Amino acid sequence: MEGVTDPCFRAVLLALHRPEDLGGACTEFLRVVDHPYRPGQVRKHLGPKTGSIPVGVQLMGSHESALAATAESVLQTDAAFLDLNFGCPTKGALKGCAGSALLREPKRLESIVRTCVEACGGDLPVTAKIRAGFDDAESVEELARAAEAGGASLLTVHCRTRSEHYTDQVDWTRITRAVEAVEIPVCGNGGVLVHEDLERMREVTGCLFVMVGHAALADPWIFSGQEVTAQAAAEFLHEYSLALESAGAGPRKRAARLKQLLKVWSAGGLISDEADRKSWMAEREPERLLAAMEARAHAEAIP
Repeated sequence: MEGVTDPCFRAVLLALHRPEDLGGACTEFLRVVDHPYRPGQVRKHLGPKTGSIPVGVQLMGSHESALAATAESVLQTDAAFLDLNFGCPTKGALKGCAGSALLREPKRLESIVRTCVEACGGDLPVTAKIRAGFDDAESVEELARAAEAGGASLLTVHCRTRSEHYTDQVDWTRITRAVEAVEIPVCGNGGVLVHEDLERMREVTGCLFVMVGHAALADPWIFSGQEVTAQAAAEFLHEYSLALESAGAGPRKRAARLKQLLKVWSAGGLISDEADRKSWMAEREPERLLAAMEARAHAEAIP
């Protein structure tokens, strides 16, 4: 997710899990406009290889030659796969005819997938992520088949449409329809809130895999279902802060990133109640927030 799942957050999160708990991860999307990214730029975005869990590079765009050239750059990195984002619902994506804008053009979506598959030449799997549709979910089967026809080796289906953005209401039958429409593996996405939802989605929809996005910001242990202490939760956030510092981030940026997580955080009982959450969010001095989190991470017991 843009602005959150950077290499620092990803590295700290992946270190918590075994490959059997978390089968893979993806970078924030690289927005490809009309100029391709060079291998060095992709490596910086991907971050250093850590552990045995595979990490892929996600691209978003509609300029096929630039996407193809960027795919060739991805081949020169340690990326485990290349993912194509056809799900981003933001106005910026729509303005550039990228992300979920392409849900209105299944044939063009298919062409983009094929272009990147051909650019990778069979040396790197290409996957695709779609939403259930643009304004409605009537074409979810057509979109799924378009990705498959283009050569995608796996399809992730976010069960909301572009118009639904991230509403609380979800309809997993749309994932089922995609599963039944294609032969390639399908990864379900949307409406996963707790660890138990991973298996429930697979049972209900027939999808082989499940992708977790926003819920992992609230509980990074959602993939394993491990129950952690408040101190362990604070240690995670402190380690993330230190990783950001090593990457060159100053106190203000580090505190802002922690607040992004604290706004939704649920793991370990670190946030005792909404009043406690508000007190963290109201702290205006970055150094004080960072010091308070460090103190909690190093405390033997958190009251």
